[in-house]
Amino acid sequence: MKVVFMGTPAFAVPALRALADSRYDLVAVYTRPDAASGRGHDLHPCETKAAAVEEGLTVYTPEDLHDDAELQRLRELDPDVIVVAAYGAILPPEVLAVPRYGCLNIHASALPRWRGAAPIQRAILEGDESAGVCIMQMEEGLDTGNYHLVATVDIGSKSSDELSEELAELGASGLLEALDGMEDGSYGWERQDEEEATYAPKISKEEVLLSPELSVHTFLRRVQAANRRAPARCMVCGKPVSVIAARLAPDRIDAGIVFIDTSRLILGMEYGRTAEILRVKPDGKQEMKAQDWTRGLRDVPLEWSEVG
Repeated sequence: MKVVFMGTPAFAVPALRALADSRYDLVAVYTRPDAASGRGHDLHPCETKAAAVEEGLTVYTPEDLHDDAELQRLRELDPDVIVVAAYGAILPPEVLAVPRYGCLNIHASALPRWRGAAPIQRAILEGDESAGVCIMQMEEGLDTGNYHLVATVDIGSKSSDELSEELAELGASGLLEALDGMEDGSYGWERQDEEEATYAPKISKEEVLLSPELSVHTFLRRVQAANRRAPARCMVCGKPVSVIAARLAPDRIDAGIVFIDTSRLILGMEYGRTAEILRVKPDGKQEMKAQDWTRGLRDVPLEWSEVG
């Protein structure tokens, strides 16, 4: 079976490597174009492109899959199936029609809950107890195709990045099972219940900002859901920081107050509930332990607030 793979971020890499090591013929890898990053705004490949180059695979980075030349190249590859994992662009109908077995998507949710771009983060923000990963048959609707649930995992205190890594590995193994089952017709698909569907639009930076007016559980969920593109930011002791990791604390202090001792950084919020900050990234600096950051503070206000 000839496979074309489409993916961009780190979530797609386990599936790419699983296909590269499998009996399937991985004829090409498609990723989004190199993006500018860093102070010099130099172009850098995405994680999937870097992994594909390492595997010695053919890589294409088209700007637009609607382009006639790009469509012709895809048709000439003659894939039996296209596998998609967080590619970052909607596939036009002309692309969906190319492979004889259709297009499969590795989607990080327990469909039909959390269709869309940010299923893991939405599950965290809404306080879901678990997250999942599905193999889905792609069609023109937004994540509306028939699906097969691969696995669910407890969310607990895991960050969105940690959950993404765990679900990516499960999705990769589930993908190979799906391809095997498609060949012999044994793989089972379930139709989605539209009445159960919920949607997961991309998380905005504003949705994960931190404030003393939040409940402690909302505060902690925002820290969990945050990532490099949408960090959980606030002002602590007059300095802007991103909170990378935190946990519920037993202390009781007023909202907006900071407590620091030799090993702990505690923030007070609604109803006197508190969170202990474990890791921070001060603006312009590297991520570090909160206690290491507080050692450098001198004569600062013991207050915290939302970013102005």
